[in-house]
Amino acid sequence: MSQVLVTRREGAVLVLSNNNVAARNALSVEFYTAMGEALSDAANDPSVGAIVLTGEGGYFCSGGDLRQLAKRRELPVQERRVRLEGLHDLIRALRDCPKPVIAAVEGAAAGAGLSLAMACDMLVVAKDAKFSVAYVKVGLTPDGGATAFLAEFVSRQVLTELCLTGAPLSGERMHALGAVNRLVDSGSALSQAIVLATEVSEGPLQAMSRIKSLCRHAMRNSLDDQLELEAQFMVEAMGSDESLEGIHAFLSKRPPNYTQLRQVRE
Repeated sequence: MSQVLVTRREGAVLVLSNNNVAARNALSVEFYTAMGEALSDAANDPSVGAIVLTGEGGYFCSGGDLRQLAKRRELPVQERRVRLEGLHDLIRALRDCPKPVIAAVEGAAAGAGLSLAMACDMLVVAKDAKFSVAYVKVGLTPDGGATAFLAEFVSRQVLTELCLTGAPLSGERMHALGAVNRLVDSGSALSQAIVLATEVSEGPLQAMSRIKSLCRHAMRNSLDDQLELEAQFMVEAMGSDESLEGIHAFLSKRPPNYTQLRQVRE
């Protein structure tokens, strides 16, 4: 059996690739496990500065495997919930990963595949890629945080239409909505995602982890709550080796070298 998750390194960038090409990279329990372990290992590896998530065969992810989902009707409700939590745990792991995670989307991100992409910190997407929440077409409802992620970019009315019709959104439309960071030519999403990941991988890991947390809470926190979180993180950052290096580098008119700090921690 081939690996469900193909991994490789591009310098400080870890590339994770969904490898279920025969089923357009449909998700599986094995994939959830492999991804969870890879994210955990990356979080604890100081040589990893950023992560790129993509799919083999020019297709990001078609979502849940309908053949497997059809079998779950035979299971007790509680066991169905346990199986579903495998997906939700992965979404949380992506959200909570301290390293920047960038999705490189070619082909399509459908159903839970859309959730997987949207759970990443940034998206690099081919112009002709498609995003869809087509659960309604098979009598199911969205999962994996799809409605929460899309609600950050579209009105309730548009969200309802997308979910009730299952109509796809193009990469260009997602970019116009503000959900996509880089819109690129077909076939170049991965290479461009690696370029972006390489750029951010050179940054201060502790500060970037705090910044990720700030950005994640910003849309839901009240101003007072967000000010409190910013204050906590800023006070912590002021006493860090990263800020010492960054400020000294700025005053000395040289690029900061955060990589040396990671090597010291090893």
